[in-house]
Amino acid sequence: MAGKKVLIVYAHQEPRSINGSLKKVAMEELSRQGCTITVSDLYAMDFEPRATRKDVIGALSNPEFFNYGVEVYEAFKKRSLASDITDEQKKVQEADLVIFQFPLYWFGMPAILKGWMDRVLCQGFAFDIPGFYDSGFLKNKLALLSLTTGGTAEMYTKTGVSGDFRYFLWPLQHGALHFCGFKILAPQISFAPEIASEEERKAMVASWAQRLKTIWEEEPIDCTPPWYFGQ
Repeated sequence: MAGKKVLIVYAHQEPRSINGSLKKVAMEELSRQGCTITVSDLYAMDFEPRATRKDVIGALSNPEFFNYGVEVYEAFKKRSLASDITDEQKKVQEADLVIFQFPLYWFGMPAILKGWMDRVLCQGFAFDIPGFYDSGFLKNKLALLSLTTGGTAEMYTKTGVSGDFRYFLWPLQHGALHFCGFKILAPQISFAPEIASEEERKAMVASWAQRLKTIWEEEPIDCTPPWYFGQ
């Protein structure tokens, strides 16, 4: 949809990987629609994943006892957060849709992307207490996880050895993104590209491109425990 702004937060080391191809085809398809696209290529940026004292510029509110959450909340209000954080917050603020593109590591995100979440989605910017879940500050935005797995689709079923794929989505989609108010679009999961044929990999990329053609018409998932864990 022309005029829409999309941020792709991309966490893969190799541009020729399937993650690289999925990011590239998303940029092509969304550009074709007239969307404005921004990419945060975390490895290329050498993004700092660690939440440290360096995230606060200048004096701490309590130098005696370092509480990261409290300090970044105060720093956000005083506009004294490190520039790499505020740069990312600005991209999020401007986006209608944020797509996270990454390989699944240990049922979670790669450390560099987890660090992006830890540092960028701070109190004051993304949420407050009160002011979370449906009243989170990013409630007018959409988020979508596009990820690849090592395991096959059969492994990620209720009766499969890894359990239903929705189980690992709970902390990522619900605990982080929905907590900040994002409306969550269904995940795009490309299962086991490493063991797929070249044709199957091409089909994964093509199906993502196809889905993006009508992405703005999609309804968000019902982001409540039953969606993840059943009744």
